[in-house]
Amino acid sequence: MKFLIAFLAAALGAVAPVRAADGPVVFAAASLKGPLDEAAAAFKAETGTTVVISYAGSNALAKQIEQGAPAEIFISADEDWMDYLAEKSLIAESSRHDLLANELALIAPAGSTGALTIAPGFDLAGALGEGRRAVADPDAVPAGKYAKQALGALGVWEAVETKLARTENVRAALALVASGEAPFGIVYATDALAEPKVKALGAFPAGTHDPILYPAALTKSATPEAAAFLAFLKGDTAGAIFAKAGFGKPAS
Repeated sequence: MKFLIAFLAAALGAVAPVRAADGPVVFAAASLKGPLDEAAAAFKAETGTTVVISYAGSNALAKQIEQGAPAEIFISADEDWMDYLAEKSLIAESSRHDLLANELALIAPAGSTGALTIAPGFDLAGALGEGRRAVADPDAVPAGKYAKQALGALGVWEAVETKLARTENVRAALALVASGEAPFGIVYATDALAEPKVKALGAFPAGTHDPILYPAALTKSATPEAAAFLAFLKGDTAGAIFAKAGFGKPAS
């Protein structure tokens, strides 16, 4: 177990430190931190099983699983990185399902007086001035990819492409705006709700980007305890926790 802790902490740069436990290991998108921790605590209260969770960008987690990291459950912030592991036969396909849905939001520091209305051709570049827009890396991280799609659909991507503060995951982009280091950012709506130091200026229309879905699956090395936790995440107790955090249910 000491090797597992060292491997996860060093290789993934987890948002939360990995702790010793006899229960399943979960690799989850950074935007799930908070409600997923709460769901794991509820699972432990019910079963006595402690869950180890490591958070990072979905791209980084998928690559680590490919390289042999001992994850038993993977929860991605988009379908692409789950497809990536499926193509390499690293997940149990029968266990895969869309767990949650989300929205994309434009945010600013809570004390900002700036105002923008999201619409075709809106002047995000002008509002940024010499500043940069915080966004997860649009070349790899799901939140950044959704942001690029949305800004492209609204006709403003080219104007702001050179004004990016790229981050390794969506929570890092959120932190830049919360600290005032970036005047605007694009994150998930649930991230905006979770951070009192930012305010949401609006949500991007759903039709401007791919549906934001969180597929979850067991890996080929999953234990029965991992299967039990994944089943718990689909139940009413976990559902209420995710709903409180602002996550939606995927369309059937």
